[in-house]
Parts: sequence; structure tokens; C-alpha cells
Amino acid sequence: MLARGTSLVGNISTAELYHTLAVILGLPETAVRHELRHDGPLVCSGLVNVTRRERSPLAEKIRTLSPLFSERMMIGKGEELMSFEDMFFASRPAALARKDFLHVDRQFEILLALLRRSVKETSTGVNVLIYGSPGVGKTEFARLLASKIKYTLYEVASAGRDGKPFDGAERLNAYRAATYLLARSRSLLMFDEAEDVFGRGEDCFAPTSVAQARKAWMNRALEENRVPTLWLTNAIDGIDPAFVRRFSAVVEMPAPPRTRMRTFVREVAGDLLQPAALARLAEVPNLAPAVVTRAAQIVRAVRQDIGEDQTEDAMRLLIDGTLVAQGHGGIATLAANDACGVYSTNYISADADLVKIAEGLRNTRRGRLCLYGPPGTGKTAFGHWLAEQIGAPLHVKRISDILSPYVGRCEQKLARAFRDATAERAVLLLDEVDSFLQDRKGARHSWEVTQVNEMLTQMEAFEGVFIASTNLMDGLDPASIRRFDLKLKFGFMHKEQSAALLAEYCRALELGKVGAGDTATVDSIHNLTPGDFASVARRHGFSPFANVAEFVKALLAEARMKREGRVQAMGFIASA
Repeated sequence: MLARGTSLVGNISTAELYHTLAVILGLPETAVRHELRHDGPLVCSGLVNVTRRERSPLAEKIRTLSPLFSERMMIGKGEELMSFEDMFFASRPAALARKDFLHVDRQFEILLALLRRSVKETSTGVNVLIYGSPGVGKTEFARLLASKIKYTLYEVASAGRDGKPFDGAERLNAYRAATYLLARSRSLLMFDEAEDVFGRGEDCFAPTSVAQARKAWMNRALEENRVPTLWLTNAIDGIDPAFVRRFSAVVEMPAPPRTRMRTFVREVAGDLLQPAALARLAEVPNLAPAVVTRAAQIVRAVRQDIGEDQTEDAMRLLIDGTLVAQGHGGIATLAANDACGVYSTNYISADADLVKIAEGLRNTRRGRLCLYGPPGTGKTAFGHWLAEQIGAPLHVKRISDILSPYVGRCEQKLARAFRDATAERAVLLLDEVDSFLQDRKGARHSWEVTQVNEMLTQMEAFEGVFIASTNLMDGLDPASIRRFDLKLKFGFMHKEQSAALLAEYCRALELGKVGAGDTATVDSIHNLTPGDFASVARRHGFSPFANVAEFVKALLAEARMKREGRVQAMGFIASA
């Protein structure tokens, strides 16, 4: 009846709102005005919102935080926070420990000191922005910080109990209410997926973010909030720098280093994978701990149904699917080009002694190498082998990991690759480097020049071992060629190498003994590479060869295809 009655009032002004509420509630109009003033607790907290600049129906002129909040206002004393469970709630305890974040231990110490000082002095405007790829542990990091200072961590909800997601404006209203209601309690706030509020993404045509639409209010909120808040985001690129500078601290959460990932993978999936598979999984680039954890949980749940002998393949499929969906290379890309799992410099035809080079780099831990030559000659595999010889982790970056359609993003990703390698004292291997070091004389766009400039700057400043590989040495910028300490040419295999590798593959694949005729046939092929052997060996996995002769025949076909220029490009050819 009340709702029907208010609808008869029609559109009203703010002054008429005060009078109408005073009549309905039986209160003096001055009391209503006082409670609904713009700087009063009801309005500042967001519990009540008043539309002041236009005439509108009563139901739109004044609104509460949410419909569910209105329904839950009538509660018992001491249970006030229950009214806000749909808006913010107590986070669960941290599942990870301090040892899981040793790669950001210094940052952890600084944030811990900041938060302890802020709660001791009841400081205002304490906000920490933590950013990083999905699954690297940002949420657990925040929970661990809260547990160390013995404060309750509350999360700003991203969806209601009915499962309906909140948009950025609704989440920001919830945050505003939480900062007022928790101001006098021993609490911290966590705003996960902060891109809901701040982010526009990489698209310059994306709509204005919620924070930008309320820029003045957002700036004031960051400067005056009374509850220390941890803001978590996967995408920092879309956040306005004006907001970034108002955070008390900005911390990047990188993926754990390879050494930690080896331990983590063993702890999480040690009962599901063989040692070789565990080691291989720990070396997969861009693999986040959360992806491994989720895959292991699923495989354990279904292992009795799929069989123990299928657990390893199930883990690979689940993790591979997630990595590919995220735009990364799958687990298969980690494999060296030797399908038998054996790598030896004896089968690499290079114009320098690779073993001596490895010994020298093991001592200096610094060098810039350019590996060039035809595809399949072992350049990438050499990078894996060299990292093992040096005893350092290997970071492999491909063109798909770096290139971006957005201006400036490629330079940022290049800088990030070198920065990450420096932090882990890793060997950095950049495949297809000709994509980033093209001769600037032929550049048609300014961004092509800036990419080369950024690459040269990073190479110059890098203190570790950097390996660049390319099939197209002639197109590199002259300045980049001068910056490489060593240019290594990888060529086709010698006769002795081809014969020895043929024997090793046939032995591993149990094809029988290699005859003199088989060796003579392979000797006659002048453009064989280790990659050709690996390719043919992989074919054996799904289309087995009956004997050595069939394996050799397949090698001949591989070599012939290269001589014929592989497959001609499709498209239109202009007539003369």
C-alpha cells in the first residue's frame, strides 16, 4: 500500500523529498534533512543514496545500498554486519605459507611494516595495489598479510548470494559502506578484481571506467579511506596513472621462480606424475600455481574412474587446455627437438665449440649470443642445454609472447621479459628475434623503430646471459649485430653426425640395426638437421615404421620438401 501510495506523489524535488518523508515517518522535517545531508553518515557510507539534481519518483529519488540490505535491516543487536553479507564478508584463512612467497619476501616485509604502522596509528588513505597474472597467488598473499597482523580480512563481494554478479558501481558502493562500518574494528579490506572499477583494458575505444566516471570521489576515497585496503588486479595497464600514484604501495606479484615451482609442483602433484613429468611441468613458461593446484584436485577426484595409468595424461590435458586458452604455449612447446629425450652437442653443426662456450658462460654468467641458421638446426635446444650447463633457470619468449596490436605494449613486454630474467638470474632465450630487431632503415612506422630501440636498450643493460635465435640474419639491424658478443652459426649436419644420430634414433625406437646401405643413403642427404630426425621420430608415435629403411625413407622426404621450398604460399600472384 505504501509503495502504491508513493507512486501517486509523482516526480518530486529534493526539498519535496524531505517533506514527503517527514509526513510518512511522522518526524520533523529538520530531522529528516539532518539525517540525509550530503556529509552525513547515511549518505557518506552509501547506505542511503539521494538523487539531488533532478526530479524523479520517490522510489528512485532515495535508494538504499541494495534491495537485500533493505530486507535484512531488522536484525538482532550485535549482528549488524549480517545485513551486509551480500556486499562484503570475512575472507577465509590463507591456504599458503610464508615460504610460498619467498620470491617477494622483501615486498612482503615492507607491506607488513606499512600495515602494522597504519593500524597502530589509525592512519587514513592506506591502499596497496597488488597486480599480476591470474593464478600467481595475489589473493593468498593478501590473506597471509592480514593473518600476520592478526586483523580480520573482509572481501568486497563480486556477486550476490543469488549468483547475480555485481557491476563496478555496485562493488564500489559496497566498498564505500565497508570503509565506514569497519572503521573502528580490527579489519582490513580486500578488493579483488579491481579492474571492475579501474580498468578499461587495452582497448582505447572501451567505455570510461567506473573510477574515471567518479574520478574526484575516487581520488578522495583513496586518500581518506579509514580501513587499509588491498586492491588486487590482473590488468594494471588500463588503470589511470592518476589513480596509481595515489596508492601507498604498488607491488607486482610475479609467478614463482623455477626453483620454487619445482618444489611446489612436487608438493601438489607428486602422487600423480612421474619424476620426469614433474620436472618438465615445473619448467613450463607462464604456468601459475593455481592452474597446477586446480588440475591436481580434478585428477584426484576422477583418478579411480579414469585409471591410475591415465593420471599423467589427464594432468597434461587439463593444464595444456588452460595455458592455450590464456594465450600461452602449451606444455608440448617445452619439449626439445630431440624426441628421444637426448640432447648432445655432438649432433650440432656450429662454427664454434659449444662445450667451451658453456664453460666460459658458467664462469662469467654474462653474455649476449646470437644463434642463426636454418630451422631445426638445434638453436632453441641449445638454449635449453646451455641453461642446464650453467645451472640457471631458462626463460623462453616467443614472438607470440611479446607482440601486441597496441602501441607501446610490445616495448613493455620486452622490458618485462628482461626484468623477470634479471630477478631470477635466468638465461633469457628470445626466439625469432628478427621480429624485434629488423633493420630500422626499412621501417615504415614509428613503432617499428621504438621496438628496435627498446630491444637494444634492454640488451645493453642486461647483466645475465641472453640468447637470441633467428633464421634470418641478413635482416637484423646493424646496431643489434654489434651488440652481440658472439654470433654462432648453426648449419646442416655433417655425414658423421647424421649417421650417428640415425643409429641412436633407430636404437631408441627399436627399429633394428642400421645397415651400410641405410648409412650411405643418409650420407647422401646434405641438408639434414636434428629437427628432421625429431619430426620423423614423432611420426613414428602415431604411424609406426616397420624398419630402418622406412625411417630413412621418411628422412629423405623431409629433406626433399625443404629443397623444394616446402609448400608454396597461398594467395593471389600479380601477373607481369
